[in-house]
Amino acid sequence: MNDVITREVFYRGLAKHKRIASIKDPRHIELALKLRNQLSGIFLLMGHIGVVKGYVDVFKEHGLPVFLHLEKIGGLSTDHYGLEYLAKSIKPSGVISTKTNVVKNANKMGLLTVQRFFLVDSEGLDNISKSLSQTEPDIIELMPARIPDMICKVKSFTSVPIITGGLLYEESHAEECLSHGATAISSSRPALWGKPERNLIKI
Repeated sequence: MNDVITREVFYRGLAKHKRIASIKDPRHIELALKLRNQLSGIFLLMGHIGVVKGYVDVFKEHGLPVFLHLEKIGGLSTDHYGLEYLAKSIKPSGVISTKTNVVKNANKMGLLTVQRFFLVDSEGLDNISKSLSQTEPDIIELMPARIPDMICKVKSFTSVPIITGGLLYEESHAEECLSHGATAISSSRPALWGKPERNLIKI
């Protein structure tokens, strides 16, 4: 099992498949594994410190980069020691966080980083530009996804690849985001984990 995925390799996967499975329910793990050839990676938004390494190992064994949303993992500290433990023992491909200091420290630990931003007003847009100069994440995730014009605005001041997620209910929503410049979409809905003509499931 390869413990390390480079940024360049992950970028290629994003460009190829354009879909990230956000896992919030353990029952969706098996399904994500079955659809692994249609996915760029996994965002893990569940679990606790006692089980999360097992989840990480399973996805990596099947060739899927896996990112942990640190604010969603129970019992895991986001201070220096918590991140050090994460990097050395749990060994995900990377982390997701809304917090500037967490992203900066995770970068130092050699983890890939996804910085999540919530766009609710113009101030939020200004904060993205300011934050990126400090954190230098590998990926930006914009929430919610149904703001395609904002994707264009963010792309105007950064070359960091953009993922969008949240409020995606059908394929047309995903395609709209991609057509406005998102590199990929993230979704907890299995129906959006692959293009319709390639889906192996119905829900």
